[in-house]
Amino acid sequence: MAGARKELEGRVAIVTGAGRNIGRGIALELAAGGACVVVNVRSNLVQAQQVASEIAAAGGQALAVTGDVASAAEVEAMMAAAAKRFGRIDYLINNAAMRAEQPLAEMSFADWRKVLDVILDGTFHCVKASLPHLKTSDAGAVINIGGISGHTGSKNRIHVVTAKSGLIGMTRALAHDLADDGITVNLVVPGLVGTPRDRGAAEPHHHGRLHPLFGDRGKPADIAGVVRFLCGPEARFINGQTIHLNGGAYLG
Repeated sequence: MAGARKELEGRVAIVTGAGRNIGRGIALELAAGGACVVVNVRSNLVQAQQVASEIAAAGGQALAVTGDVASAAEVEAMMAAAAKRFGRIDYLINNAAMRAEQPLAEMSFADWRKVLDVILDGTFHCVKASLPHLKTSDAGAVINIGGISGHTGSKNRIHVVTAKSGLIGMTRALAHDLADDGITVNLVVPGLVGTPRDRGAAEPHHHGRLHPLFGDRGKPADIAGVVRFLCGPEARFINGQTIHLNGGAYLG
């Protein structure tokens, strides 16, 4: 990291679901910008520690923590650990999600709730618990990570589509609610990004009909770079926005 621009130096970021893929990319990018990063995973501490070790090896500071964002108590504990270690929280990146795919006829209410608990309730818990810290920052920012299917719809994904669509309204409402405290809130919506899927997981239905206008799928770094910008001092006039990153696969 030596010699690189450190516009986020002295700041602290929490990235949920940061053990792999887009979340990992965001954690590494914010650390490259100078931020101390809290690397959250639901239960795989080894995975979080690997990301934290990558950050440390590059000269940054990171804390690996476990915590299910669907649990208010676990989120409170995570925020307390972050504040104890680094003394502040400036940025919250709500990336934790579930990518389930299931026909409605086979979906139980528990299946439905499991997805909404992580994506919508998890975002609520994290914003609520981090708010006292974000209020004391002069650069507070909340960045929610959406999904392209929340705008296009997708077969066999009613729970995911509903939850990701809900993030649109939540982002706009939070932008109003938190404006008096100088906290920006934006939604970043990745399109098709080349990330490994869980073993045996099928390719989502909407991936077969949504393609970038040129080139192949995006990379986690494509998403992470925009998240870093939204945390930085040059993005303070961007608030309540939905920012699509999909190579032109969806023109909203």
